[in-house]
Amino acid sequence: MARVLLDVTMSLDGFIAGPDVSVEHPMGVGGLRLHQWIFDASANEVDAEIVRGAQAGTGAVVLGRRTFDVGIDVWNDTPFPVPCFVLTHDPLAERVEKSGTFTFVTDVRDAFTRATAAAGDRDVRLMGAAVGQQFLAAGLVDEVRVQLAPVLLGAGRRLFADLGDAPIELERIATVDSPHVTHLRYLVRRPASGTR
Repeated sequence: MARVLLDVTMSLDGFIAGPDVSVEHPMGVGGLRLHQWIFDASANEVDAEIVRGAQAGTGAVVLGRRTFDVGIDVWNDTPFPVPCFVLTHDPLAERVEKSGTFTFVTDVRDAFTRATAAAGDRDVRLMGAAVGQQFLAAGLVDEVRVQLAPVLLGAGRRLFADLGDAPIELERIATVDSPHVTHLRYLVRRPASGTR
């Protein structure tokens, strides 16, 4: 069964995008700095291996409408060459690209069901803070992966806002250092009686 991964790069002060996210600044003002490790991955085998693993392991993507709106012109395709599901209150007609299709869905559980079916035995990758927050709050995330970038953005979009009042327990399963980021992996602990 597919695992659902919340896999993001985050600043040391907790932001996954800078302020004023827009088509002109898809990662917000100054936010592109967060992904420098990806652009420089060819110069570092640790980061290169993480990037290759993400590309090979991804079977489907769930992203938010804002991520879609600001990313579509940057990607000129789907963000990964797999089926993509856009979680939104304002759906569009299905959009076929070179490497995959964007299907618009309005419910978290529906996005989960469709994405896990499409991914098969590969991973479902979540993109965007709002999608990550909704999946975490619904108990649908198996693993949180954070690439911790050595930068303080000071403002922008926080990943771990709006999660509700109940604590979410994590178990650290890996820490890998590179010259550009620290790669952190956590399993999401589920209550003894709970499953997805």
